[in-house]
Amino acid sequence: MAVYTTIDNSQEYFAVTTYTGNAAEAGDGSTQAITNVGHQPNMLWFKKRSATGNHHVVDSVRGRTKELRFNLTNAEADDDNLLVSFDSNGFTLGSSGSANLNSATYVAWTWKESATSGFDIVSYTGNGADRNIAHSLSAVPEWMIVKKRSGTDAGAVYLAANGNTVALLISETNANDDELYWNDTTPTSSVFTLGGNISNANTNGQTYINYLWAPKQGFSRFGKYFGNANADGTFVYTGFKPAWVMIKRSSTAGDNWLIHDIKRDGYNGANKQLDADQNQAEGNSRLIDMFSNGFKIIINDAKINASGDTYQYMAFAESPFVNSNGVPNNAR
Repeated sequence: MAVYTTIDNSQEYFAVTTYTGNAAEAGDGSTQAITNVGHQPNMLWFKKRSATGNHHVVDSVRGRTKELRFNLTNAEADDDNLLVSFDSNGFTLGSSGSANLNSATYVAWTWKESATSGFDIVSYTGNGADRNIAHSLSAVPEWMIVKKRSGTDAGAVYLAANGNTVALLISETNANDDELYWNDTTPTSSVFTLGGNISNANTNGQTYINYLWAPKQGFSRFGKYFGNANADGTFVYTGFKPAWVMIKRSSTAGDNWLIHDIKRDGYNGANKQLDADQNQAEGNSRLIDMFSNGFKIIINDAKINASGDTYQYMAFAESPFVNSNGVPNNAR
Protein backbone atom coordinates (compact mmCIF):
# COMPACT_ATOMS: atom_id res chain seq x y z
CA MET A 1 0.00 0.00 0.00
CA ALA A 2 1.28 3.47 -0.85
CA VAL A 3 2.14 5.71 2.09
CA TYR A 4 -0.17 8.71 1.79
CA THR A 5 0.47 10.27 5.19
CA THR A 6 1.72 9.48 8.67
CA ILE A 7 -0.70 11.98 10.23
CA ASP A 8 -4.36 11.04 9.87
CA ASN A 9 -5.60 13.53 12.48
CA SER A 10 -3.98 16.87 11.71
CA GLN A 11 -5.52 18.46 14.80
CA GLU A 12 -3.10 16.51 16.99
CA TYR A 13 -0.37 18.87 15.74
CA PHE A 14 -2.03 21.96 14.23
CA ALA A 15 -5.39 23.63 14.81
CA VAL A 16 -7.41 26.72 14.01
CA THR A 17 -9.57 27.86 16.94
CA THR A 18 -12.05 30.74 17.06
CA TYR A 19 -13.49 32.16 20.28
CA THR A 20 -15.05 35.23 21.90
CA GLY A 21 -13.30 37.09 24.72
CA ASN A 22 -14.76 37.38 28.23
CA ALA A 23 -12.55 39.88 30.13
CA ALA A 24 -14.34 43.12 31.03
CA GLU A 25 -11.01 44.96 31.03
CA ALA A 26 -7.31 44.17 31.00
CA GLY A 27 -6.06 43.06 34.39
CA ASP A 28 -9.50 42.30 35.89
CA GLY A 29 -8.45 38.74 36.73
CA SER A 30 -10.70 37.04 34.18
CA THR A 31 -9.56 33.79 32.61
CA GLN A 32 -10.95 31.61 29.84
CA ALA A 33 -10.04 27.98 29.08
CA ILE A 34 -10.04 27.17 25.36
CA THR A 35 -10.54 23.41 25.08
CA ASN A 36 -10.92 20.75 22.38
CA VAL A 37 -7.98 22.13 20.44
CA GLY A 38 -6.68 18.61 19.94
CA HIS A 39 -3.17 19.03 21.33
CA GLN A 40 -1.08 20.87 23.91
CA PRO A 41 0.32 23.81 21.93
CA ASN A 42 3.96 24.85 21.95
CA MET A 43 3.29 27.88 19.75
CA LEU A 44 0.18 30.09 19.84
CA TRP A 45 -0.46 32.83 17.31
CA PHE A 46 -3.44 35.05 18.33
CA LYS A 47 -5.25 37.70 16.29
CA LYS A 48 -8.29 39.81 17.13
CA ARG A 49 -10.81 39.55 14.30
CA SER A 50 -13.54 42.04 15.17
CA ALA A 51 -11.33 45.11 15.62
CA THR A 52 -7.76 46.25 15.13
CA GLY A 53 -5.18 44.34 17.13
CA ASN A 54 -1.64 43.05 16.72
CA HIS A 55 -0.60 39.50 15.89
CA HIS A 56 0.61 38.05 19.21
CA VAL A 57 2.90 35.01 19.37
CA VAL A 58 3.68 33.03 22.53
CA ASP A 59 5.61 29.78 22.81
CA SER A 60 6.63 27.23 25.43
CA VAL A 61 10.37 27.82 24.90
CA ARG A 62 10.30 31.52 25.81
CA GLY A 63 7.50 31.02 28.35
CA ARG A 64 3.84 31.98 28.60
CA THR A 65 4.41 35.67 29.52
CA LYS A 66 6.77 36.48 26.62
CA GLU A 67 5.07 37.74 23.48
CA LEU A 68 6.25 38.75 20.05
CA ARG A 69 4.22 40.66 17.47
CA PHE A 70 4.79 39.47 13.92
CA ASN A 71 3.24 42.57 12.37
CA LEU A 72 5.65 44.88 14.23
CA THR A 73 9.41 45.21 14.52
CA ASN A 74 9.16 45.56 18.32
CA ALA A 75 11.30 43.57 20.72
CA GLU A 76 9.77 40.89 22.92
CA ALA A 77 7.29 42.17 25.52
CA ASP A 78 6.21 40.74 28.87
CA ASP A 79 2.45 40.34 29.45
CA ASP A 80 1.45 38.24 32.45
CA ASN A 81 -2.24 38.57 31.49
CA LEU A 82 -2.00 37.25 27.95
CA LEU A 83 -1.74 33.51 28.62
CA VAL A 84 -2.24 31.62 31.89
CA SER A 85 -1.14 28.16 30.70
CA PHE A 86 -0.52 25.71 27.89
CA ASP A 87 -3.03 22.91 28.57
CA SER A 88 -3.22 19.27 27.54
CA ASN A 89 -6.07 19.95 25.09
CA GLY A 90 -5.79 23.68 24.53
CA PHE A 91 -4.80 26.77 26.51
CA THR A 92 -6.08 29.17 29.15
CA LEU A 93 -6.22 32.90 28.49
CA GLY A 94 -5.77 35.71 30.98
CA SER A 95 -7.47 39.09 30.96
CA SER A 96 -5.33 40.82 28.34
CA GLY A 97 -7.34 42.78 25.78
CA SER A 98 -4.92 41.49 23.17
CA ALA A 99 -6.39 37.98 23.39
CA ASN A 100 -9.50 37.99 25.60
CA LEU A 101 -11.44 41.28 25.57
CA ASN A 102 -15.13 40.84 26.36
CA SER A 103 -17.30 40.36 23.24
CA ALA A 104 -14.35 40.68 20.83
CA THR A 105 -13.82 37.77 18.46
CA TYR A 106 -10.43 36.11 17.96
CA VAL A 107 -8.65 33.38 16.09
CA ALA A 108 -5.76 31.29 17.44
CA TRP A 109 -3.46 29.20 15.26
CA THR A 110 -1.58 26.60 17.29
CA TRP A 111 1.25 24.16 16.64
CA LYS A 112 2.63 21.27 18.67
CA GLU A 113 6.42 20.89 18.59
CA SER A 114 7.23 17.46 17.18
CA ALA A 115 9.55 15.84 14.65
CA THR A 116 6.52 13.81 13.51
CA SER A 117 4.74 16.95 12.33
CA GLY A 118 7.93 18.75 11.32
CA PHE A 119 7.94 21.65 13.79
CA ASP A 120 10.74 22.83 16.07
CA ILE A 121 11.49 25.96 18.13
CA VAL A 122 15.11 27.04 18.66
CA SER A 123 16.25 29.89 20.92
CA TYR A 124 19.78 31.24 20.51
CA THR A 125 22.07 34.22 21.09
CA GLY A 126 23.72 35.90 18.12
CA ASN A 127 27.50 35.89 17.72
CA GLY A 128 28.00 38.15 14.70
CA ALA A 129 29.83 35.45 12.72
CA ASP A 130 28.88 32.88 10.08
CA ARG A 131 27.59 29.85 11.94
CA ASN A 132 25.49 26.68 12.04
CA ILE A 133 22.87 26.07 14.74
CA ALA A 134 21.37 22.67 15.51
CA HIS A 135 17.67 21.88 15.30
CA SER A 136 15.68 18.73 16.16
CA LEU A 137 13.52 18.15 13.09
CA SER A 138 15.54 15.23 11.67
CA ALA A 139 14.34 16.66 8.34
CA VAL A 140 15.24 19.66 6.22
CA PRO A 141 13.20 22.76 7.17
CA GLU A 142 11.53 24.55 4.28
CA TRP A 143 10.00 27.41 6.28
CA MET A 144 11.64 29.37 9.11
CA ILE A 145 10.70 32.58 10.92
CA VAL A 146 13.56 34.18 12.87
CA LYS A 147 12.54 37.00 15.22
CA LYS A 148 14.83 39.11 17.39
CA ARG A 149 13.73 39.09 21.03
CA SER A 150 16.06 41.62 22.63
CA GLY A 151 15.81 44.46 20.13
CA THR A 152 13.88 46.00 17.27
CA ASP A 153 13.87 44.25 13.89
CA ALA A 154 11.48 42.67 11.42
CA GLY A 155 11.17 38.88 11.52
CA ALA A 156 13.19 37.23 8.74
CA VAL A 157 11.47 34.46 6.77
CA TYR A 158 13.26 31.62 4.96
CA LEU A 159 11.35 29.61 2.37
CA ALA A 160 13.06 26.82 0.46
CA ALA A 161 11.10 27.62 -2.71
CA ASN A 162 12.40 31.19 -2.47
CA GLY A 163 16.04 30.12 -2.28
CA ASN A 164 18.81 30.54 0.30
CA THR A 165 20.12 33.88 -0.95
CA VAL A 166 17.14 36.01 0.10
CA ALA A 167 14.62 36.51 2.90
CA LEU A 168 11.16 37.99 3.23
CA LEU A 169 10.24 40.11 6.26
CA ILE A 170 7.01 39.11 7.95
CA SER A 171 6.09 42.58 9.19
CA GLU A 172 6.75 44.16 5.80
CA THR A 173 5.24 44.23 2.30
CA ASN A 174 8.70 44.21 0.70
CA ALA A 175 9.78 41.81 -2.00
CA ASN A 176 12.81 39.56 -1.45
CA ASP A 177 15.60 41.10 0.63
CA ASP A 178 19.01 40.09 -0.74
CA GLU A 179 21.17 39.86 2.38
CA LEU A 180 23.25 37.01 3.79
CA TYR A 181 20.59 35.99 6.31
CA TRP A 182 21.23 32.30 5.65
CA ASN A 183 24.82 32.74 4.42
CA ASP A 184 23.54 31.49 1.02
CA THR A 185 23.32 28.02 2.54
CA THR A 186 20.34 25.66 2.55
CA PRO A 187 19.45 24.15 5.95
CA THR A 188 20.12 20.47 6.49
CA SER A 189 18.31 17.81 8.50
CA SER A 190 20.37 18.79 11.55
CA VAL A 191 21.39 22.49 11.27
CA PHE A 192 20.38 25.86 9.85
CA THR A 193 22.98 28.43 8.79
CA LEU A 194 23.18 32.15 9.55
CA GLY A 195 25.34 34.88 8.06
CA GLY A 196 27.57 37.04 10.23
CA ASN A 197 26.31 40.22 11.86
CA ILE A 198 22.88 40.23 10.21
CA SER A 199 20.80 42.39 12.54
CA ASN A 200 17.55 40.48 12.03
CA ALA A 201 19.15 37.11 12.71
CA ASN A 202 22.65 37.10 14.19
CA THR A 203 23.93 40.27 15.87
CA ASN A 204 26.48 39.55 18.58
CA GLY A 205 24.86 39.38 22.03
CA GLN A 206 21.26 39.75 20.81
CA THR A 207 18.72 37.01 21.56
CA TYR A 208 16.54 35.34 18.89
CA ILE A 209 13.88 32.70 18.42
CA ASN A 210 13.55 30.54 15.30
CA TYR A 211 10.35 28.69 14.37
CA LEU A 212 11.18 25.92 11.89
CA TRP A 213 8.89 23.73 9.80
CA ALA A 214 9.67 20.77 7.54
CA PRO A 215 7.02 19.55 5.07
CA LYS A 216 5.13 16.37 5.92
CA GLN A 217 3.14 14.50 3.31
CA GLY A 218 -0.58 14.89 3.85
CA PHE A 219 -0.06 17.49 6.60
CA SER A 220 2.05 20.48 5.49
CA ARG A 221 3.47 21.91 2.31
CA PHE A 222 5.53 25.02 1.46
CA GLY A 223 6.15 26.15 -2.09
CA LYS A 224 5.48 28.73 -4.77
CA TYR A 225 3.19 29.35 -7.70
CA PHE A 226 3.07 31.82 -10.58
CA GLY A 227 0.21 34.23 -11.22
CA ASN A 228 -1.74 34.36 -14.48
CA ALA A 229 -3.86 37.54 -14.02
CA ASN A 230 -7.02 35.52 -14.63
CA ALA A 231 -10.05 34.79 -12.45
CA ASP A 232 -9.44 31.17 -13.44
CA GLY A 233 -6.23 31.23 -11.46
CA THR A 234 -3.57 28.72 -10.54
CA PHE A 235 -4.54 25.53 -8.74
CA VAL A 236 -1.96 24.62 -6.09
CA TYR A 237 -1.82 20.94 -5.21
CA THR A 238 -1.02 20.28 -1.53
CA GLY A 239 -2.03 16.64 -1.08
CA PHE A 240 -4.48 17.56 1.68
CA LYS A 241 -7.56 19.61 2.44
CA PRO A 242 -6.08 22.89 3.72
CA ALA A 243 -6.96 24.21 7.15
CA TRP A 244 -4.68 27.27 6.86
CA VAL A 245 -2.95 28.98 3.95
CA MET A 246 -0.65 32.01 3.97
CA ILE A 247 0.48 33.63 0.70
CA LYS A 248 3.05 36.37 -0.02
CA ARG A 249 4.17 37.81 -3.37
CA SER A 250 7.98 37.61 -3.34
CA SER A 251 8.93 38.99 -6.76
CA THR A 252 7.39 42.46 -6.34
CA ALA A 253 7.02 44.74 -3.31
CA GLY A 254 3.82 46.20 -1.91
CA ASP A 255 1.68 43.20 -0.98
CA ASN A 256 0.61 41.74 2.34
CA TRP A 257 0.98 38.31 3.92
CA LEU A 258 -2.52 36.95 3.22
CA ILE A 259 -3.96 34.41 5.68
CA HIS A 260 -7.06 32.27 5.15
CA ASP A 261 -8.31 29.37 7.27
CA ILE A 262 -11.26 26.97 7.51
CA LYS A 263 -12.73 28.02 10.85
CA ARG A 264 -13.43 31.65 10.00
CA ASP A 265 -15.34 30.60 6.85
CA GLY A 266 -16.30 26.94 6.91
CA TYR A 267 -16.85 26.62 3.16
CA ASN A 268 -14.73 25.99 0.09
CA GLY A 269 -14.71 29.71 -0.59
CA ALA A 270 -12.31 31.39 1.85
CA ASN A 271 -13.69 34.91 2.29
CA LYS A 272 -12.32 35.97 5.67
CA GLN A 273 -8.86 37.47 5.29
CA LEU A 274 -6.25 38.57 7.81
CA ASP A 275 -2.81 39.94 6.96
CA ALA A 276 0.18 38.82 9.02
CA ASP A 277 1.85 42.21 8.58
CA GLN A 278 -1.19 44.32 9.54
CA ASN A 279 -3.18 44.99 12.73
CA GLN A 280 -6.43 45.53 10.84
CA ALA A 281 -9.68 43.75 11.66
CA GLU A 282 -10.71 40.80 9.55
CA GLY A 283 -11.62 41.66 5.98
CA ASN A 284 -14.06 40.07 3.58
CA SER A 285 -12.27 39.37 0.32
CA ARG A 286 -12.63 36.05 -1.47
CA LEU A 287 -9.28 35.28 -3.06
CA ILE A 288 -9.02 31.48 -2.96
CA ASP A 289 -11.14 28.34 -2.85
CA MET A 290 -9.99 25.40 -0.73
CA PHE A 291 -10.51 21.85 -1.97
CA SER A 292 -9.84 18.31 -0.80
CA ASN A 293 -6.36 18.29 -2.33
CA GLY A 294 -5.26 21.93 -2.50
CA PHE A 295 -6.37 25.50 -3.15
CA LYS A 296 -7.17 27.58 -6.23
CA ILE A 297 -6.75 31.28 -6.93
CA ILE A 298 -10.09 32.69 -8.11
CA ILE A 299 -9.46 36.40 -8.69
CA ASN A 300 -7.42 38.65 -10.95
CA ASP A 301 -5.76 40.69 -8.21
CA ALA A 302 -2.05 41.59 -8.20
CA LYS A 303 -1.58 40.80 -4.51
CA ILE A 304 -2.30 37.13 -5.24
CA ASN A 305 -2.38 36.69 -9.03
CA ALA A 306 -0.32 39.12 -11.14
CA SER A 307 0.77 37.69 -14.47
CA GLY A 308 4.11 35.91 -14.21
CA ASP A 309 4.81 37.04 -10.66
CA THR A 310 6.02 34.62 -8.01
CA TYR A 311 4.04 33.87 -4.84
CA GLN A 312 5.23 31.91 -1.82
CA TYR A 313 2.72 29.84 0.15
CA MET A 314 2.61 27.95 3.43
CA ALA A 315 -0.21 25.47 4.09
CA PHE A 316 -1.35 23.08 6.83
CA ALA A 317 -3.98 20.38 6.60
CA GLU A 318 -7.44 19.91 7.97
CA SER A 319 -7.18 16.32 6.75
CA PRO A 320 -5.03 14.41 4.26
CA PHE A 321 -6.32 13.92 0.71
CA VAL A 322 -5.96 10.17 1.34
CA ASN A 323 -5.43 8.82 4.85
CA SER A 324 -2.99 6.07 5.89
CA ASN A 325 -5.67 3.44 5.19
CA GLY A 326 -6.15 4.65 1.62
CA VAL A 327 -9.48 6.38 2.31
CA PRO A 328 -9.93 9.72 0.49
CA ASN A 329 -11.43 12.81 2.13
CA ASN A 330 -14.13 15.06 0.75
CA ALA A 331 -14.25 18.77 0.01
CA ARG A 332 -16.29 20.89 2.39
